[in-house]
Amino acid sequence: MYAIVSTGGKQYKVAKGDVLDVEKLDAQPGEQVQLDVLLLNDGAATTVDPAALAGQKVTAKVVDQHKAPKEMVFKFHKRKRYQRTKGHRQNLTRIEVTEIPGEAAAPESASTAE
Repeated sequence: MYAIVSTGGKQYKVAKGDVLDVEKLDAQPGEQVQLDVLLLNDGAATTVDPAALAGQKVTAKVVDQHKAPKEMVFKFHKRKRYQRTKGHRQNLTRIEVTEIPGEAAAPESASTAE
C-alpha cells in the first residue's frame, strides 16, 4: 500500500515506515503532522477521486529539523571579467510515515498465535 502526498509544493510517494526529507514544516521533533493525499493505492485498486480523498490524511512523525548540504551557484560571463559565487542551504524536515488511510492492521501470523 502506498500514497502520493503533497507538501511544500512537491509530491512524494510514501508507504508506512518511510523516512523522507521535505521542505521545512512548522513542527518540532516528536510532533505528528498531517499530509494531504492526492492518490491512494492498496494493491488492488487506485483511488484518485478528490471527493473520495477529501477527508483522507497521511500521518507522519517529525524526526528532525536540519539543513541540506550546501549547493554552490557560480555565474560566469567570459571576456567580461564577471564571476559570482553564492551558496545555499535549504532548511529541511525529516519525517517518518506512521499511518496511511485505509490501511488495515496486519494480521498476526499463525505461528505466533500457537
